[in-house]
Amino acid sequence: MNPKPLSFLESALSYVFRQPRLLRQALTHKSYVNETKEKDCKDNERFEFLGDAVLDLVMCQALVEGFPDLPEGDLSKMKAKMVSEEVLADVARKVDLGAYLFLGKGEIQSEGQEKPSLLSDALEALIAAIYLDAGADHGLAEARRVILLLFSEAMQTLQQGEVLFDYKTALQEYSQKQFASLPAYRVMNETGPDHEKQFKVGVFVDGRLCGTGFGKSKKVAEQEAAQKALSAIKS
Repeated sequence: MNPKPLSFLESALSYVFRQPRLLRQALTHKSYVNETKEKDCKDNERFEFLGDAVLDLVMCQALVEGFPDLPEGDLSKMKAKMVSEEVLADVARKVDLGAYLFLGKGEIQSEGQEKPSLLSDALEALIAAIYLDAGADHGLAEARRVILLLFSEAMQTLQQGEVLFDYKTALQEYSQKQFASLPAYRVMNETGPDHEKQFKVGVFVDGRLCGTGFGKSKKVAEQEAAQKALSAIKS
């Protein structure tokens, strides 16, 4: 399986690489390097290391500017959530990053292009590639622009105060421990025009409706439903 043309990814990023080799390296997993006969083929692990630092800096600045009244403790929680594997993998999926990766046969067979850990690492490597490609004078500015573009939806959710605590994960862990089963979420109602949708979601634990939530997206509604379910079950 050949990766999609990289020009499609550049379009999604609104960034065209002056040094395509940097983009190629950012998308190359070590499993591909171990199998290929290409000369000078390098994996993305060093880029991942740099991209992690660039992302941390940009995210810290965005949070300090976006939430001027929050204490350091809350900002730390927000940053941890925004750079988590879960959020990074979700952002990577939005630009179909997995379809552009160079993977070894084993990773392809095990659907490596869908693995959250692999996607999050590749996204960090991609950020580093942009930082390096834009050069010393513009690297950080270009990386920041692309990061804010890619993370805009996650940032909007954060500004609504919905991701300081992951109630869905907490409810899942509680349900598995107490009932040996996973919670089930169901959209119970959907109202409003496409650009202003409002969702009502119910969460069922051990077969019983334990909480409902509302939101402009299913994810937001599910978080509220999980929060209410946790409160109801534990009380």
